[in-house]
Amino acid sequence: MIKTAKEIAFAGITVALLIGGQLALSAVSGVEIVTAIFAVYCFVFGVLNGVIVATAFSLIRCFIFGFFPQVILLYLIYYNLFAVAVGVLGAMVKDKKVWFKILVLTVCSAVLTVLFTLIDNLLNVLLFSLSSSAANIYFVQSIPVMVSQVVCVSVTVPLFFYPLEKIFLLSKTK
Repeated sequence: MIKTAKEIAFAGITVALLIGGQLALSAVSGVEIVTAIFAVYCFVFGVLNGVIVATAFSLIRCFIFGFFPQVILLYLIYYNLFAVAVGVLGAMVKDKKVWFKILVLTVCSAVLTVLFTLIDNLLNVLLFSLSSSAANIYFVQSIPVMVSQVVCVSVTVPLFFYPLEKIFLLSKTK
């Protein structure tokens, strides 16, 4: 749990990194670094800190990208679920070898990325009362972006894990 001013500041910096990363890559469909940064953050800092950052990120990003109820709901559900899953996972494998932690975190992040698209599809179908044919079209059109996001996550999580973990662990101990 966030207890000191330093931890609050670091959580704020992480939220800013997530928003900045999302903004920087928002023009490129399916390419993102939010998952890699947030995954390592939750992996190192745990569930409670992850939930705080997830909620702050989900709400503050609206000032840049707009206040859309289905997106706010999607982000609040998904990123808090992500924080819980990855935070628990981090606690379970914290004493394992680095390659194993990277593998487990990458697979978990890829699966959660698929879940993001599924939750998005479900929320949009329910909130907009889409017909079954419209829902099918919506789902099918989301597949290419989902695939590219999974590929992106499968590259960025292992690429960023080691340096981000070192930075996060250093900030945690000093």
